[in-house]
Amino acid sequence: MVTVIGVDGRPLAPWAAERLAEATLVVGAARHLVALPVPRQAERVVLGQVTAGVRALTSHDGPAVVLASGDPGFFGLVRLLREHGLDVEVAPAVSSVAAAFGLAGLNWDDAVVVSAHGRDPRRAVNACRALAKVAVLTAPGAGPAEIGAALRGWPRRLLVAERLGTASRRVTTCTPEEAAGREWADPNVVLSLADRPSPRGWAAPPRPAPERWALPEEYFEHRDGMITKAEVRALALAHLGPGLGDLVWDLGCGSGSVAVEAARFGAAVVAVDRDPGQCHRTRRNAAAYGAEVRVVHGEAPGCLTGLPAPDAVFVGGGGADVVSHVARLGARTVVAALAAVDRVPAARDALRAAAYDVGGASLAASRFADLPGGATRLAAANPVFLVWGHR
Repeated sequence: MVTVIGVDGRPLAPWAAERLAEATLVVGAARHLVALPVPRQAERVVLGQVTAGVRALTSHDGPAVVLASGDPGFFGLVRLLREHGLDVEVAPAVSSVAAAFGLAGLNWDDAVVVSAHGRDPRRAVNACRALAKVAVLTAPGAGPAEIGAALRGWPRRLLVAERLGTASRRVTTCTPEEAAGREWADPNVVLSLADRPSPRGWAAPPRPAPERWALPEEYFEHRDGMITKAEVRALALAHLGPGLGDLVWDLGCGSGSVAVEAARFGAAVVAVDRDPGQCHRTRRNAAAYGAEVRVVHGEAPGCLTGLPAPDAVFVGGGGADVVSHVARLGARTVVAALAAVDRVPAARDALRAAAYDVGGASLAASRFADLPGGATRLAAANPVFLVWGHR
């Protein structure tokens, strides 16, 4: 049996202190090995290299203890130890996330917790771009400065909790730009907050997907029918696959219906249009649904330079030139909606040239329409050609 003891600066629970006193092997960060009463006779292994610690534990014959920050069962060592066949018991302390929100005086039942520790930080940053309240578990190279730099252009307030578990712990409130321009003490946690309420729910985290999507056109403000129809939007969203951790571009966004619906799935979204009126309309539609959409006024592809790289792209305007440009960026999915069939070959060829698996469909929906006397007729909508590419 390996006992994993969480450390948060407070005295250990009596039973955890007994396990530590009996241990003949203690594995942990150097600061924990110094701060706690490790028995003199016990072998000590510093957890600089996790592999070395696991190797020592699996080969050890006797009572062993692992010291870890906060709650080791929450994005911590417990999973790794069990994956290596070790039988563990856990004495959790206050998690770093709970400690950070506590220092800030905020509830966190409506927060989403993401980790940039040992992972690609892009997904954690995209969650911060998309959601109103996010806690980020940081790591060297993916700390407050890097997160702040990536959040430039998004209206966020960052709370950085430093030196957690020590008497000198503190919380600093700053903008993303301020976070990017300074150094921060370890260990730390970043809280990313938008100036809008996060939903009150019954589960933590809240429901990750909307109750209803592919909403009718009349649910959005739009101009002269310039909106992606619900049936087209449904298939486009199915291929885009927006979700937490993704960044979606909606190019030629028009009313922003695709952008808003992608954001309602938890994706970060950038919507682009050359018409300032449509940009304002997209902002209003996003606000109506409490969706976070960054709107960029400009003409693609020229205005795309400097934007964060997308995971999925919807091309609602701009044609084959825009499709060809975004296909070279390496997004996992590109979907283009085209009104004319003669534009399909160029879009399809551009995706194939960029090594996408290409498909498409012609959508010509006929909707129910009421007739006098309770009868129903079919009202045909103009066909739309959808071309998609997947990697």
